Amino acid sequence: MSSLSENFKFVFADCSKLEAVLRYIGGKSLAVLLAVGLLGAPGLASAQIPAQTKPQPAPVILIVGDSLSAEYGLKRGTGWVPLLEKQLAGEKIIVKVVNASISGDTTSGGRSRLSALLTQYKPATVVIELGGNDALRGLPLDLSEKNLSAMTQAAKKSGAKVLLVGMQVPPNYGAAYGASFAGLFTKVAKAEKVALVPFFLKGVGDTDDPTANFQPDRIHPNEQSQARMLANVWPELKKLLK
Repeated sequence: MSSLSENFKFVFADCSKLEAVLRYIGGKSLAVLLAVGLLGAPGLASAQIPAQTKPQPAPVILIVGDSLSAEYGLKRGTGWVPLLEKQLAGEKIIVKVVNASISGDTTSGGRSRLSALLTQYKPATVVIELGGNDALRGLPLDLSEKNLSAMTQAAKKSGAKVLLVGMQVPPNYGAAYGASFAGLFTKVAKAEKVALVPFFLKGVGDTDDPTANFQPDRIHPNEQSQARMLANVWPELKKLLK
């Protein structure tokens, strides 16, 4: 009876019979092949083992907002951002959500920290939800506009798509101020050609009895309002994920 080595030598007289050899050896390990000199057979040097590709990380959605996105006064996991993560999972959209929102933040604060966030997370999409605290503090509207424009430009320059989330102020601020404040989001979105949610709290802060939708401070939406806030953001955000 011929030896195993001779059998392999015979089969590999024509290297095109590799498939036959693989059937012959069945589940034998690579060590067996080495022992019989299989890897040194003529013509096998050109047979390359495909390199394993490194899995690509999931695209990042970076949310830069204030208390409305930071779950202020809410039980953890009940805010609109965690609800967004559930929405994405339910629709089998593979992304990573990074919530970089800070309660009390202004457009100036967001602008000052955005560069580091872009460098760290390299987001594919940036959601900018800032401006409400600018109004509450009576900051100049032109400053808010400049900050939002600068943030939008920086995000676009990094290669990210941008969604600007608009806000409105209560009627007691005066009609002229209210209209100007709401209009600055539209102005920036049009100038920078980015997506816009006109009013983040539509259906929350403009109802017949808005107090029912807010926490006792009458500033921050309650847990029941978070789904509505997500519903205001989701249609525009989903377009950017295609």
